[in-house]
Amino acid sequence: MVADTTRITRRPHADGIEACIRDTNVSVWGLVEWRRLGRSDAEILRSIPGLTTEDLVAAWDYYDTHRDEVEGFIRRNSEA
Repeated sequence: MVADTTRITRRPHADGIEACIRDTNVSVWGLVEWRRLGRSDAEILRSIPGLTTEDLVAAWDYYDTHRDEVEGFIRRNSEA
């Protein structure tokens, strides 16, 4: 499946520009963290009403192409 990059909204955040799914507060870095904690895509979809498989594909693609940006948010969040 090819990611629909229009599903990612980049907006100002205190720590820089944060990538979120559409116009929600669901951040790409948060989804990546959940995946690292062992949650499957199916578990993530069940946990967030309205989130779609296409949203996750876009999030994983965004992470693959903006790894340093997303890793920075993950790092700053873990230090908070």
